[in-house]
Amino acid sequence: MATQVILPALGIAQETGIIVRWLKEEGEEVAKGEPLAEIETDKAIVEIEAPATGILANVAGRVGVEIPVGQVIASRPLENYRSRILQLMGDLPRGISLRIDT
Repeated sequence: MATQVILPALGIAQETGIIVRWLKEEGEEVAKGEPLAEIETDKAIVEIEAPATGILANVAGRVGVEIPVGQVIASRPLENYRSRILQLMGDLPRGISLRIDT
């Protein structure tokens, strides 16, 4: 299951925002609370933070495009992929090994 990154309402009457720039690239590891992108509202440019630790994926929000508040702009796996791989490796039957090249 993935954690969605939505364009948040940064002001009471805000209906849209514009992504000024992504601070992380798709496929890059991010930590919860780490800045992901800069969003322009009618009053300021504000950084939004990663809602969870994982890999930034499915980046749909494009720089310079007006986006409605609440729209999904990216997602990331709910859990860190390395932790999941190690867990799966621990579940292998005795005598069977798994090699992962990265």
